[in-house]
Amino acid sequence: MPAPASVETQTFLQHLWLERGLSKNTREAYQRDLQLFSEWLQEYTQNTGNLLLTASEADLRQFLGWRYEQGYHPRSTARQISTLRAFYRYLLQSEQIISDITANIDMPRQGKPLPKTLSEEDVESLLNSPDTDTAIGLRDRAMLEILYACGLRISELVNLNMDNINVRQGVIRITGKGRKERLVPMGQNAIDWLEQYIRQARGGLLNQHESRTLFPGRQGRPMTRQTFWHRIKHYNRIAGINTDVSPHVLRHAFATHLLNHGADLRVVQLLLGHSDLSTTQIYTHIANHRLSELHREHHPRG
Repeated sequence: MPAPASVETQTFLQHLWLERGLSKNTREAYQRDLQLFSEWLQEYTQNTGNLLLTASEADLRQFLGWRYEQGYHPRSTARQISTLRAFYRYLLQSEQIISDITANIDMPRQGKPLPKTLSEEDVESLLNSPDTDTAIGLRDRAMLEILYACGLRISELVNLNMDNINVRQGVIRITGKGRKERLVPMGQNAIDWLEQYIRQARGGLLNQHESRTLFPGRQGRPMTRQTFWHRIKHYNRIAGINTDVSPHVLRHAFATHLLNHGADLRVVQLLLGHSDLSTTQIYTHIANHRLSELHREHHPRG
């Protein structure tokens, strides 16, 4: 539990509860952040008492430098700054201080973590995992092939119906985020598995129910995202892949492998349905990261 709070801290925490409705755990996290800064101030200045009211911007910058030297993660430091910013704005509004020492403090750069992806060998193992001698296995193989060949979101996949596919032209019409439509080519492997599934398995899965759903679950109803997520986990275990595979990991693999084989970034943007190119650019970092790994692994001077 955090140490007993000063009067100013207590009133601030009460304000958080009344004005923002923050949970007890969140208020305790705020209190711990304030307590850490207070204790650091006491040690740094060799003074006692409540130094939060008299701390300066220089003190705060020294404190943030100390956090960096101690190896605190940027995300943790960002939360600490957020706490102090809320605290000192409250003190300023309640006229307990005359200036906000956090006003000129920037948040630390955190960077975006690279999304997980799969090697082409891992994707091949995953695609080969379903037992295609069964209707369920054939359906799942077709779904995995389409998911990887087209880079679909899981919601886009499970909501496909027969009217969305054009096997003769080899494309799928997708309605993505913001009700935006896009045409995505399937590729011959995906087309072959899709045709085999429709011909041999879909009718049996519908069990005489009338439905335009392309990939029905039980009783001919559309499959839920959660159901297919569990199906992928099942095949991940069969394939023995170390990476924790999800539908979105296959979407990442689709984009990364296209770029690895020379696709233009704007083409990948269109295929993924990204409205902003900056969202797609994360995949160039994945591709470059993979190239660096291959160089280190295989080059004699890597």
